[in-house]
Amino acid sequence: MNSPLPLAPVGLLLAPLLAGFGAGLVYFAALRRTVGRFVAGVGWLEPVALTLGRLGVAVAMFACAARTGAPALFVTFVGFLLARTAALYRSRKAG
Repeated sequence: MNSPLPLAPVGLLLAPLLAGFGAGLVYFAALRRTVGRFVAGVGWLEPVALTLGRLGVAVAMFACAARTGAPALFVTFVGFLLARTAALYRSRKAG
């Protein structure tokens, strides 16, 4: 039976979900390290490099997902938000 909506099969959306989640974990780990380096007062070069790196990775990931299509972009973003939730949970649990 043909579906009236052009939805991607669920299996094909698992890869962007995992990619978004993995990139989100790396993004928020780099964010945590950036804040730690700023607070430690180690200078500005390392925190700026970490910031540019994590933003570059996020832009590249979302650009690739956007080229794949809207469903993949949406699912990648959901994975990224799930990683954000995990990072916030870890941060609050640590104190």
